[in-house]
Amino acid sequence: MPKVEVSDIIGEFHFSIPIQIRFSDIDGYQHVNNGIYFNYFEHSRAAFLMDSCGWNVMEVGTVVAHVGIDYYRPIHLSDQIRAYVKCVKIGNTSFDLVQYIIGVTSDDQEVVFSKSNCTLVSVEMNTMKPVPIPSIYRSKLEG
Repeated sequence: MPKVEVSDIIGEFHFSIPIQIRFSDIDGYQHVNNGIYFNYFEHSRAAFLMDSCGWNVMEVGTVVAHVGIDYYRPIHLSDQIRAYVKCVKIGNTSFDLVQYIIGVTSDDQEVVFSKSNCTLVSVEMNTMKPVPIPSIYRSKLEG
């Protein structure tokens, strides 16, 4: 896996959100369980769609078609983390997001903890069938 530098990432992202690490996120190895990362990425995707795009998921929904996560280093309870989200590709009914979890460790090192690539599909809520991404959201995803 190639080394990822914080400085290479932060300047490219216009959206980020702080993530609260809960005590219940910590497993027997004293770090955040790998499955919890999915929750962090899901939360930040939803916030990105609502806050950055104004996406009303009750009118036109989104479903996950693919998600992949790379783990670079463990997150501990004392770390302070943020999730960064941006759209990197837009199709007719689907779009790809790249997300990072970046933060500061208890010894004040700024590090990249994890990366996620996710493909979302725009769907009609009554039928759950793919529909073209509405232009109002498309323009915000492109921005």
